[in-house]
Amino acid sequence: MATTKWALDPTHSEVQFKVKHLVISTVTGSFKQFEGEAETEGDSFEGAKVRFSAKIDSIDTNQEQRDEHLKSAEFFDAATYPEMTFVSTSFTKEDEGEYKLTGDLTLHGVTKSVTLDVEYGGQAGDFYGNTKAGFDVTGKINRKDFGLSWSGITEAGSIVVSEDVKLMASVQFTKQAEPATV
Repeated sequence: MATTKWALDPTHSEVQFKVKHLVISTVTGSFKQFEGEAETEGDSFEGAKVRFSAKIDSIDTNQEQRDEHLKSAEFFDAATYPEMTFVSTSFTKEDEGEYKLTGDLTLHGVTKSVTLDVEYGGQAGDFYGNTKAGFDVTGKINRKDFGLSWSGITEAGSIVVSEDVKLMASVQFTKQAEPATV
């Protein structure tokens, strides 16, 4: 069976994270610059090989001062570690439309295996004759596992930022045309 290549469509995708602030509310952030690709056997995504990267400097929490702090050496250190990357090691079907995506996440110079839940939205053609495939991806990491250990405590003793970070991505891939044979 022929290998099919898929490219992440950034105009129809978003990559977000959520973290508790003062343990009472949630701050949502996103990455504005990212890219990815998938390789499948035919049109089935079971066993797909997935690669993804995001530019740390594109982080956006809707608050410039907080974004600059997150990009600084106290957190992500975007100057030293400009990208977050994910390379899959397995993509397995759990149930109809539900998958587990396991791979190596590299963040802040540390690589750890993570498993993410994937909900497959299906495939559809667009107005231009392209085949699209949609997915919702969710998971959770502990930021301290990746060396993101900055901690703040308020005068009252409250933790400023929780260790658990929820990851969410709604992504759409575009099937790439077969290369012409001579």
